[in-house]
Amino acid sequence: MTAVSLVGGSGLVGSYILSTLLSTPSVASITVYTRHPIKTADTTSKARYIINPDSGEWATQLSASEPSDVPQILFSALGTTKAKAGGLESQRKIDYDLNLQLARAAKDAGVRTYVLISGGLGSGGTESSNAFVRLKSELEVAVKALDFHHTVIVKPGLIVGHRTESRPIEAIFRTTACVLGAISGGLMKNGWAQDADVIARAAVRAGLKTLDAKTLEFKVWDVEQKEIISLGKAE
Repeated sequence: MTAVSLVGGSGLVGSYILSTLLSTPSVASITVYTRHPIKTADTTSKARYIINPDSGEWATQLSASEPSDVPQILFSALGTTKAKAGGLESQRKIDYDLNLQLARAAKDAGVRTYVLISGGLGSGGTESSNAFVRLKSELEVAVKALDFHHTVIVKPGLIVGHRTESRPIEAIFRTTACVLGAISGGLMKNGWAQDADVIARAAVRAGLKTLDAKTLEFKVWDVEQKEIISLGKAE
């Protein structure tokens, strides 16, 4: 049986990761770090919610875990937008600084596998002229350098699903993706956009696979869009 932790559980992909974990029999316990209570259809007792409005304290709380409470996997779907954060510098404090702080705390605590929801970033990487691509690429490089037993980087394209906050340009592309997916059975969508629930299932299944040394021998697993579709299929 597996113990896991989750940050970013109130977001679009994170909420689906949480519901997937709750419905996965092999997951025995889930510790969710969150700033606010999360509404779920949880009818189990395996989720524990650590509610702290100061997300800067989460790493300390994770580090203070008793050895018996240290999770085997940390899932991070933590992220924001430049507009919501109030600028690129503020976005970086969450998308990069907080994510890396939590990853370091997890590594020091003895977490075996780190699963990060990143993005299909295209070309340029850490040298990209696009600030968002550069930020995400820098985080990927930094967490890989922590040398977890396994690091899983999930790289979706456009994430399709209902967001509570307004993202007008994204909404146009999401609508287009939904229409193309509907008329083509997914063939005209899956190569550049993936549904949030599919991404979540792929992340959970990839993370759990890392605990079986017979099925995954390499330390770093970049889960690209094609593999997200394969791993994330509904059973």
